[in-house]
This record gives sequence, C-alpha cells and structure tokens, in this order.
Amino acid sequence: MCLGIPMQVVEVAGDGAAWCTGRNGRSLVDMTLVGPQAPGTWLLTFVGSAREVMAAEAAARVDAALDALNAVLEGDTTTIDAAFADLVSREPTLPEHLRKRGQSHFEGNDSDPFSGFQEK
Repeated sequence: MCLGIPMQVVEVAGDGAAWCTGRNGRSLVDMTLVGPQAPGTWLLTFVGSAREVMAAEAAARVDAALDALNAVLEGDTTTIDAAFADLVSREPTLPEHLRKRGQSHFEGNDSDPFSGFQEK
C-alpha cells in the first residue's frame, strides 16, 4: 500500500524537482506531475513524486490521520476519533454513481447505503 505524505516545498532544485520537508525530513521530490511550485507550497507526495498541490489545512489533516495510523499500529486507539473528526460526526454515504449501481443488485435504504441490504 502506498500512502501520500504531505511535504512543503523549501527550495526549487531545477530540472523538475524541488527540495521539500515533511514528517520524514528533507528530500528531493519529482515535480513532473504538478509543475514548478513556489517555496511554501504544500504537496501530497507518493514515493518521492508530487501528485497534488494541497492547502496547508489539508496537509495538517493528512498528517493527523497518519499520526493516528501510527498510534493504532502501536496499540493506542485514543486519538483516532480526533484525527478523523470529519468522518466520525457523520454517517458514511456512497457516491451517487455507486448508489445507483448498488441498487441494481441489492434492495436497501437510500439514506443508509451500508445497512439493510438484501440480495434479490
């Protein structure tokens, strides 16, 4: 499994790369997919490549989720609700295209697509 790591551009290195810092320190990041970015820009990186430009708030949410994942792997589940507060306070919903697809195979409650399914 590949996890996205937020990193902040600190120095443009030329040739489609930039020096960035993140939770694992400083590294050279391939900027081919996002183009040149100014120092201070937050990026979501995967295996040394920037895949998405992101807001600082989004970077903080991803870092909090990664912190919670590390805590759970160490046996501590006390921070999981806080790290995923945007998910804990609401019922999950499927995207519209998946709800329609699911309805063709199952009969269920539209307001709660994860319960009450019965095979036809």
